[in-house]
Amino acid sequence: MIDHAHDLACVHGATERLLSAVVELDNGSLAEPSRLPGWTRGHVLAHLARNADALVNVLGGRPMYPSAEARDADIERDAPRPLDVQLTDVRESAARFEAVGAAPADWGRTVELRNGVTDAAARVPFRRWIEVELHHVDLGIGYELEDLPAEFTEREIDFLTQRFSGHPDVPATQVTAGTRAWSTGRAADEPEVTVSGAPADLLGWLAGRRDGEALKTTGGALPPLPPL
Repeated sequence: MIDHAHDLACVHGATERLLSAVVELDNGSLAEPSRLPGWTRGHVLAHLARNADALVNVLGGRPMYPSAEARDADIERDAPRPLDVQLTDVRESAARFEAVGAAPADWGRTVELRNGVTDAAARVPFRRWIEVELHHVDLGIGYELEDLPAEFTEREIDFLTQRFSGHPDVPATQVTAGTRAWSTGRAADEPEVTVSGAPADLLGWLAGRRDGEALKTTGGALPPLPPL
C-alpha cells in the first residue's frame, strides 16, 4: 500500500534539506560542473524546478512535458540564472507540487509520465522524492548517497530492481544488502549472479551514480545495467 501523504511529507523534508544546502552556494559555484555529465549545478536546479511543474501536469491529467525537445530547452534556458532566482524557482515549483498533492484526488488512478510510462498516481510523490534526493547528491556539495534516509535507500533499491526485472539484457541477479534481498533481471529459477554490498553502494550502482567497484559479486561479473 503506497502512502502518498507520507511520501509528500518526505518530499517536503528533502526539498528543505536541498534548499538549505544550496543557499550556501554562490553564482560562480552554480556554473561549475555537477556530477551529471554535461550539466552544471544550475542545470540540476533548473531540472528540479521544471520536474516539479511536470509532475503537476501529470497529476492534472496533462502531458508531463510538451515534448522532449521542450523539456531540454527549458533546462538550458533556466540553467544560467543567478542563485536567488534558482532558489525561488525551486521553492515555488515545489510548493505548487505540494499543493496539488494535498488536494483531494483519486490516488488509485493511473497516470502517464514520459515516454508512455504509466503508474499509479499514489506513486508520483515517491517519484518526486527520488528526483530531489538523487539530484541533491548530483550537485556535489557534500550530500552523499550514505546521507540518504534509510527508508528512501531501501525503497529506491526496491524500485530500481523492479524496473530492471524481466529485462532481457540483464542476467537473473540477486541483489543483497545482507538483511534484505531483491531479484532483478531475466526470469530464472536461480540467480546467475549475486551482487552484495552496502545499501548506498547498491543504490549507487542501480541508479548509475557509482561504478559498482565497492560491490562483491559471485557467479559472474557485475552485470551492466541499461540506462535509466
